[in-house]
Amino acid sequence: MSMPVRRRTTLQAAGAAALAAAATGVVGAARGATPAAEASDAAGDRVVVHPTLPSQVPTNNSFTVKVRPADGTWQTLDVYRVRLALINPITARNEAPLSSMAAFDFSGTVEVEVTYNPGGFEKVRIRPDSYGITPEVLGSTARFTLDRPRNLVIQVDDKVFDCLHLLANPLEQDPPAQDDPKVIYFGPGYHTRPDGMLTVPDGTTVYLAAGAVLTANVIFEGVESGRLIGRGVIYTRTGGAISVHDSQNVHIDGITVLNPRYSSANVAESSNVTISNLRSFSADGWGDGIDIYCSENVTIDGCFLRNSDDCIAIYTHRNDWYGDTRNITVKNCSLWADVAHPINVGIHGNPDPDAPEVLENLRFENIDILDQREPQQTAQGCIALNPGDGNLIRDVRCDSIRVEDIRWGQLIQMRIAFDPKWNTAVARGVEGVYIKDLTYTGTHASTSLLIGYDADHAIKDVTFENLVINGRVIRDSGGKPAWYLASDGVPMFVNSHVQGLRFLTTEEAAAL
Repeated sequence: MSMPVRRRTTLQAAGAAALAAAATGVVGAARGATPAAEASDAAGDRVVVHPTLPSQVPTNNSFTVKVRPADGTWQTLDVYRVRLALINPITARNEAPLSSMAAFDFSGTVEVEVTYNPGGFEKVRIRPDSYGITPEVLGSTARFTLDRPRNLVIQVDDKVFDCLHLLANPLEQDPPAQDDPKVIYFGPGYHTRPDGMLTVPDGTTVYLAAGAVLTANVIFEGVESGRLIGRGVIYTRTGGAISVHDSQNVHIDGITVLNPRYSSANVAESSNVTISNLRSFSADGWGDGIDIYCSENVTIDGCFLRNSDDCIAIYTHRNDWYGDTRNITVKNCSLWADVAHPINVGIHGNPDPDAPEVLENLRFENIDILDQREPQQTAQGCIALNPGDGNLIRDVRCDSIRVEDIRWGQLIQMRIAFDPKWNTAVARGVEGVYIKDLTYTGTHASTSLLIGYDADHAIKDVTFENLVINGRVIRDSGGKPAWYLASDGVPMFVNSHVQGLRFLTTEEAAAL
């Protein structure tokens, strides 16, 4: 996608204006900001503590968090206050409980010490469970070691909201220079924009240093390349925090989004977009994590998303965006949906029968789903493939997805949707879904659903390989009474408009 010269010239002029803003102090290090503190030891272990939070940013005192290189000197982290979502299904009131978040960077090995200041707890759990981290507990303090970057949730007595989200980042590599004319640089401190918007010129890097808090939405509109990187925070209550529209070759890395009004990041009518190590916390309605519309070649890698709506939503047509969505990869992520779905695909599209849209070649790999809490039956499913509005979903692969015990919802929902709240046309179908090494450990998931609409709008060719429910492999052959369906072991309701459903063991799949 190339841009006309006039548009490119306009973007370059906008870049000059942004750099002029830097000279006036809108961009750059805040006066009096504390620089990042670094500690290391002789073995090469390094820890970088982020600068002191600006006074305008709310903090939380439930936890005291300290880090150090192995046997080095302890340093204390600032703890952000984050808002989350708790919907009352009777009154619709959102209690918006408060929680905690802290971040630092390191390489090698780091020791972490977390003290729960109210005290009096009986157990500590560090999630995702798949990491296998068991802390040493000394009174009100838990201590553990990390040897690689992790996004963690530390829970005392299984508290869902009064918990600590700890973002242990890798060390930054080659951060941009502040005086680079192609860089909009935000140093440590609190940064505002007059209109609450930062529109990024073509070919420009926006850098949020550790300790930088930007209260503006970052917008990539019609660019051929651009970056948003760093260890800083976007802290905004208006609109979507990060938007990529009609653009290509955009890279977002290392940013944390707190309290967005709508999605933390959306990608629309764009291609070749990478979102890595994005962390998102939301409390308001429609507070999705990452939304993708009518785009191709998008990779979401290493993100932690705890949201008040879908964590990952993949659609076609919505608003003024049109076109197919294809070649989407989501990998190495942790997802926690306080409302709606961790993964949601296909409900929005173009209902015009002369211009139907397709979602295809979708990949979900190595994902931990920590929770779902959703009272609406039609909005459940930790993995939801629910096309509507004439959409066709095809060629979907899920591999190594671990679902911990959810509070309220279903493990799987595949449903050919024609929901009057969202749709004006029935979807065309779901075809070619392969789900391998999906595990669920828990007791709260309700019956999963596979529901085709009719013979012409069906679900076709769905294979589960090594689906494990509480340690039991669900299989068509053996391991159950002959008159039971394999789907009963999930449990899962499957209607008559589902064709080619298989439950295989790893050995059976290898023999095919």
